[in-house]
Amino acid sequence: MSQDNMIKLECTVCKTTNYHSHKNKKTLKERLEMKKYCNKCKAHTIHKETK
Repeated sequence: MSQDNMIKLECTVCKTTNYHSHKNKKTLKERLEMKKYCNKCKAHTIHKETK
């Protein structure tokens, strides 16, 4: 998979980048939001896609 499809997921509470993932940018136009575990917050928080 190319680097063009890579995205970073950032915690909305502490603003740290915790996860990297792939996304099909042709079918998903809006930014991705997932509820993931943050090691810094020690809780499940919403992570948003960043550039």
